[in-house]
Amino acid sequence: MDIRNYIANYKPYNEQEANDQKQMLKWIDTGLDLFTRENGMAHFTSSAWVCDQSHQHILMAYHNIYQSYSWLGGHNDGDQNFKHVAYREVKEESGVEHIKLLSDDIFSLEILTVDGHIKHGVYVPGHLHLNLTYVFEADRNDPVFVKEDENSAVNWFTKQEAIDKSSEEWFRTHIYNKLNEKLELLDQKK
Repeated sequence: MDIRNYIANYKPYNEQEANDQKQMLKWIDTGLDLFTRENGMAHFTSSAWVCDQSHQHILMAYHNIYQSYSWLGGHNDGDQNFKHVAYREVKEESGVEHIKLLSDDIFSLEILTVDGHIKHGVYVPGHLHLNLTYVFEADRNDPVFVKEDENSAVNWFTKQEAIDKSSEEWFRTHIYNKLNEKLELLDQKK
């Protein structure tokens, strides 16, 4: 896959996405390895905005490092298939079995700052996540489970509750709100 064209062809939803898209393209143009955590400054991640069949509820996990409910997702770790990474992370972090991608297109993109933190007893310096988000639908009746090394709860919330449950202000106002708006637009196109 030509990652640069894949991201360059994405149509930004708002100013945040347009500016983050430009910065992602600049990162790609550096020629640095952006697909593994070996690049301690910035690397690609894939996230999932997971709704139920009614599109009124969002699946969130309580992230142990950030002490906040958040979307599902993770590091690409060498995998250049962003959709595959997002799908894998949903299954690994929540246990839901019946999930489907609602659109082959990138649902959202954002550059996320990650503060320095301790993971598995090792200090991880602050860095950037060059993140692509995809929208999925999952069966709310599927059992969920906790992935103890990453989260301590997995729950369905209404779209507004999903925003309210996050303790990260930037995510509440600039990311999760946007994702809910875009989900409503996707539903209107049906």
